[in-house]
Amino acid sequence: MDAGARIGLGRVAGTFGVRGWLRVESWTRPIDNLLDYPDWDLDSSVARKARLLEGRVHGRGLVVRIALGEDETPLEDCDRAAELVGARIAVPRSMLPPLPAGSYYWTDLVGLQVVGQEGVALGRVESVMETGAQDVMVVVDSADRRLIPFVPGPIVEKVDLPGGVVTVNWAADY
Repeated sequence: MDAGARIGLGRVAGTFGVRGWLRVESWTRPIDNLLDYPDWDLDSSVARKARLLEGRVHGRGLVVRIALGEDETPLEDCDRAAELVGARIAVPRSMLPPLPAGSYYWTDLVGLQVVGQEGVALGRVESVMETGAQDVMVVVDSADRRLIPFVPGPIVEKVDLPGGVVTVNWAADY
């Protein structure tokens, strides 16, 4: 994997108050792990650099105060904050902690080919979503969209990152 690649860790979900604070949906677990990364890239209509000034857990998400740009001007206006709603929060992959051998981040699965029973190609991993019971791979091809539980062993037999393939115990007609 490209160490310089940017990895999405959340998105700006809305504004919070009138002083430029933002509501953030964190894709990290636990959700406050996002606060460990002080330098963010915000991808919306315009890519921007941001520095986290402060933040805390609020409900099911986070509320944060940031500074924007190279001069790190604090965001203190709710109208300017509203322009960032929907922006994806990313950090360089090199900032993520290293993983033990055989481990991977969910983002590493995106784009991998999924092969089911008898070698049948089921599509490519579009995303991985968290549900109450287990995480689920969203697998798409030209005709179908499948939700395949990510359960190592009974369902997910093998993840081959270098080969670009996830092998699953899953039939095309499930």
